[in-house]
Amino acid sequence: MPREDSTQAPLLPAPPPRRAAASLHPLPLLVAAAFAVSYHLLLAAPPPSHYQSLFLSLGSNDTAAAHLRALTARPHPAGMEANALAANYVAAALSSHGFPTRLTPYSVLLSYPIHRSLSLSAAPGRDAAAFALRQETYPGDPYAAASAEAVPTFLAYAASGSVAAEAVYANYGRAEDYAYLAARGVNVTGKVAVARYGKVYRGDIVKNARDAGAAAAVIYTDFKDYTPGKAFPDGPGMPPTGVQVGSTFKGVGDPTTPMWASSEGCERLSVAEAMASDDMPGIPALPVSGRDGEAILQVIGGEVAPEDWQGGDGAPVYRLGPGPAVLNLTYTGNETMATIQNVISVIEGEEEPERYIILGNHRDAWTFGAVDPNSGTAALLELAQRFRKLQKKGWKPRRTIILCNWDAEEYGLTGSTEWVEENRAMLASRTIAYLNVDSAVAGPGFYASATPQLDELLQDASKQIGRLGGGGSDYSAFVQHIGVPSVDMSIGPGYAVYHSLYDDFTWIEKFGDPLFRRHVAVASIWGLLALKLSDEEILPFNYTCYARELENGAMDINKRVLGMPVNLSPLYKSIKEFKRAILKVDSELKALETWRSWAPWRNNPLKVKDINDRLMMTERAFTEREGLSGRPWYKHLIYGPSLYNDYGAEVYPGVDDAIQRAKRTNISESWKSVQHEIHRISRVINQAALVLSGRLT
Repeated sequence: MPREDSTQAPLLPAPPPRRAAASLHPLPLLVAAAFAVSYHLLLAAPPPSHYQSLFLSLGSNDTAAAHLRALTARPHPAGMEANALAANYVAAALSSHGFPTRLTPYSVLLSYPIHRSLSLSAAPGRDAAAFALRQETYPGDPYAAASAEAVPTFLAYAASGSVAAEAVYANYGRAEDYAYLAARGVNVTGKVAVARYGKVYRGDIVKNARDAGAAAAVIYTDFKDYTPGKAFPDGPGMPPTGVQVGSTFKGVGDPTTPMWASSEGCERLSVAEAMASDDMPGIPALPVSGRDGEAILQVIGGEVAPEDWQGGDGAPVYRLGPGPAVLNLTYTGNETMATIQNVISVIEGEEEPERYIILGNHRDAWTFGAVDPNSGTAALLELAQRFRKLQKKGWKPRRTIILCNWDAEEYGLTGSTEWVEENRAMLASRTIAYLNVDSAVAGPGFYASATPQLDELLQDASKQIGRLGGGGSDYSAFVQHIGVPSVDMSIGPGYAVYHSLYDDFTWIEKFGDPLFRRHVAVASIWGLLALKLSDEEILPFNYTCYARELENGAMDINKRVLGMPVNLSPLYKSIKEFKRAILKVDSELKALETWRSWAPWRNNPLKVKDINDRLMMTERAFTEREGLSGRPWYKHLIYGPSLYNDYGAEVYPGVDDAIQRAKRTNISESWKSVQHEIHRISRVINQAALVLSGRLT
């Protein structure tokens, strides 16, 4: 439950003071290359503007480090007093620069543990050994005292209940893993499924266990995946008692207000109705450490698991079960309404204040949250300080920049989703792009995902750009619900102590970013993208990349439906129309640039506005009011999360869902459903072509 007292740890310190001159540090070569952004749409690439160059010179390692240290002083899950203090800290830091800043509260359904227990016996009737279910601190841990405030290890929204049953090993808990167990004659019904973290979202792991008939689930952290080298504090790996905490809710936003905003006095489902949703796990479940996971697997018997189901060197031989290991699991949760707070700060545009560039990062963390998410929060605040220094040098953004710090992301992208749902009409009509940074820094290497028209802005920052189809962070509401072009980026891939007690300032200082140059680098890329989108007269969107992605997705579908009664000609025809629209807008841009070069006095602001509006609104046309079949909140028909893994991105997710259903049933009606989904995506691509070309039929 939320803590009401504040006696066990000091309040967050005040934001670090602004300095007269920021300390300057060279950026890594990888990141420096990211700033040579080229434009396909314009005839000649202009040199970086004075303010963009100045922005890159103003980074401060010390400022980013000070913000991160302050934000990670205490564990601060959503709905708790420490997270409210963190919200005040962020608001104060942004307000100190003179940016109008406000807190936007929502009352939402959150989940906390009341009681947890897990014991193991070697066979029915044998004496059971209880697990401590506790993450241990280490000698000299500077956060040992604050660790006492951390929420006990749990899985948010897991069903309350008690189960005593034989254990079955289910590898990563994917649908295909349960299919393998069924093929080997391993009965999961009524058993406790034991699966390891990785590959898919933990909510899918529990849901798959439920769908296979399991009565409960245990998810452990396998040393092979999370501690390949030395464990923290000697190395970056997960310690033996480390546990990955997290949500198992497969929906988005407040569970009591599905499809609408959780505003004051709104219609709500009851807590019981919300918990009965199919998006909830529906069975008791607990996360455990690698040490506890191996202890369970040592006792599971039966057939030896396949090689790719086995652990690393020194691990016991993993067997499938069921039994003779018996797990006795009890979980009691408290699902309660709590107040969360987004922090919204606005830098108003000078010429087009009604057009928005939105930068977002979440604040809440399961424990200290040094990487996830407060490396991103520290980068946001460091970036904001640079924007203020630019203002003092005379910079006035052409378009409005909005800085957003979201709450309750960890529970189900809740804060960002409620804000987007509440402001849907305004955001859909005015937002040019959303730029998201969640876990900003976890190690070396720049990683980015984007909707394709933003590839040009990122091509020098990353050689491989993914797609924003997954539901892993706060871009989801912007892309998949209202169709806003978006970017998600970080420096460093995943990291071993994710969502554990050890994601603290010490881990960052020793392994993630010892000199805090990476924090400055990600803030530089983030801010540079914002400046270009805000200040360039013509929006730097390139839809050629989008057409290529549509074609690649169509070819993939074609391979999967060979020999089936499915016709892809409507899809190919719509893509052809979209490519014609791209040629038309490119031609208009070239003509416009020619006039601007040869006769600047004949500049046509109405023509510029018309082209920009079309470039901005094309992404909206890929959405459909009814949304994906069975998943109506997800309106985008081109990109969305996989039905079987919320972290996974799918091109044409509705078609993918239909193909998987059709292959399971292989009846004519199911293949008609595939054809229907192909017509649906063809229609939205045609709509996008009309918007981009600026014409009516």
